Amino acid sequence: MEDKIYSYHAAMCKVFSHPKRLELINILREEELSVSDLPDRLGLTIGNLSQHLSMMRQRHILATKKERNAVYYRIANPRLLEAFDLLREIRFEQIRQDAALIQGRVS
Repeated sequence: MEDKIYSYHAAMCKVFSHPKRLELINILREEELSVSDLPDRLGLTIGNLSQHLSMMRQRHILATKKERNAVYYRIANPRLLEAFDLLREIRFEQIRQDAALIQGRVS
């Protein structure tokens, strides 16, 4: 059972391994958007966007709602944004630490 949990965890973490998926999470944090709104905002073709959306839906990161002919995407669980923000903060801390080390060597 524990192996299965690690497998699900790893699959979810793969969402965070692509810059465009991270950008998509950040865009959807404020509002749900239709598929037609997303390609231009992300600079992706509809085919490439579709692959990312499908992967994120399979991992329960995104949820959809259909209205007439439009499909709208939103973050499935707002707590995901806490993980997103925490990872981002950690990375910024690492960048600041690296910059401080480099400045210390230069001075």
